[in-house]
Amino acid sequence: MHLEPSGWVREARQVPSPNCDAREHGRPELLVIHNISLPPYRYGSQAVEQLFTNSLNPDEDPFFATIRQLRVSSHFFIRRSGQLVQFVPVQARAWHAGVSSWQGRERCNDFSIGVEMEGCDFEPFADAQYQMLLALVQELRQHLPLQAMTGHEDIAPGRKTDPGPYFDWARVRREIDLPM
Repeated sequence: MHLEPSGWVREARQVPSPNCDAREHGRPELLVIHNISLPPYRYGSQAVEQLFTNSLNPDEDPFFATIRQLRVSSHFFIRRSGQLVQFVPVQARAWHAGVSSWQGRERCNDFSIGVEMEGCDFEPFADAQYQMLLALVQELRQHLPLQAMTGHEDIAPGRKTDPGPYFDWARVRREIDLPM
């Protein structure tokens, strides 16, 4: 895995999102893990990419009509197969955390990298996803001042529940020495 000076990972499929802007406060220090599936609890569609590029068709699924106004993104998306998709270069601010706080610091988008895992709160993630996540984090740590890793549920408690109880934090922590 190779993080280019441009902020894009060479091996990732690049799908640039308009839902990002410049970081105003330095480099990313926090890695935030999320889960997403669109339509909910279904995998393999192009809907996540469409959501992050503002091209989701609200007529394709009733749920899509309820989220069509969202303008969101993440730096990375890891499909169930382990495929890595990148939407935002790591130097830019992706819009993944929303109203959030970590160790007393508000606006986590300002200082974090968002990684979406294709999944939900109700079933385990695939081994290929963990393998890709570990490879990605190892590469990012070589180039970014990452100090911690946490879940969306931890920076937006009461509002978010992802990555959920089936995310294997113990497995990830055995391989990656980043505090929570």
